[in-house]
Amino acid sequence: MRWLVCLVSLVFFPAQFQALAGQALPAGRSIGAPVGFASACASYRWLCHKVAARGPAGQAAMPLLRRITRAVNLSVRASQDRSGSGDAWTLPLGGRGDCEDYALQKMKDLIDAGFPADRLALSVVIGPRDENHVVLIARLDEGDYVLDNLNDAVKNWRATPYTFLATQDFQARSTWRVTLAGPRANEFS
Repeated sequence: MRWLVCLVSLVFFPAQFQALAGQALPAGRSIGAPVGFASACASYRWLCHKVAARGPAGQAAMPLLRRITRAVNLSVRASQDRSGSGDAWTLPLGGRGDCEDYALQKMKDLIDAGFPADRLALSVVIGPRDENHVVLIARLDEGDYVLDNLNDAVKNWRATPYTFLATQDFQARSTWRVTLAGPRANEFS
């Protein structure tokens, strides 16, 4: 009986079903990039420029996303930026890094593996304990997925506890856009 209800829903309400299946993060007006991002763009060409892609961007890419997430999460130890160095956005140094360092390493590894660079973006979020946090977003045909250093699972952005504030533009990669999505988004609009 349940399958009949699903079938009827698909036939009569296809747009609603697609919205539940996956959705891209909303993108609003341009906003200034986070502190540290500009110097990372200058250091890492792949971060802010288009890079030729060779691999899939649909569900076939999910095993690659999971593999890279687990590998980076296992190989890097969490640590804060050195005091006095500001908010340094770099690849992990000496096997250590903070959230944006994990995200940068995952982005680099995915691009090196052939994942389309224009389907990857960094995003600043607020975590469940009110902390600022940076995650990597992978845009698949089915929606946007979060690669996080606090969790090995690759989840649709709606399935995370995060409130998304600003996200790197997928196409104009040196630009950031207001996102405002998630459980506390209405507090910031």
